[in-house]
Amino acid sequence: MKVLTLIFVTLIALLQYPLWLGKGSWLRVWDLSRQLTEQQAKNTALKARNDTLDAEVRDLKSGRAAIEERARSELGMIKQDEVFYQVLENANSKTSTTVPPATSKPPAPVVAPSP
Repeated sequence: MKVLTLIFVTLIALLQYPLWLGKGSWLRVWDLSRQLTEQQAKNTALKARNDTLDAEVRDLKSGRAAIEERARSELGMIKQDEVFYQVLENANSKTSTTVPPATSKPPAPVVAPSP
């Protein structure tokens, strides 16, 4: 009777092995499910980024306002006959100072007195 019990226990263990540790085991299914969830989250983030870039491309193709905004912010360009004011932040205080616009006249040359 002990031998028969041992055979049945061994047979049940052999049948359970593929379920827990084999190629299509529960552990593998759980791991693939976790990977799938992570990939879906990444895909959602990338989809949002692609939608933003697509909207920006459509805006750049359709109008000049986006191009002008980019030229101003990234390249520091200004329109003709436009006055440019630059606001500088002081490192020591929270107040800001305004730098006056550059004049259209070049500064007068400094002439050293002759000896």
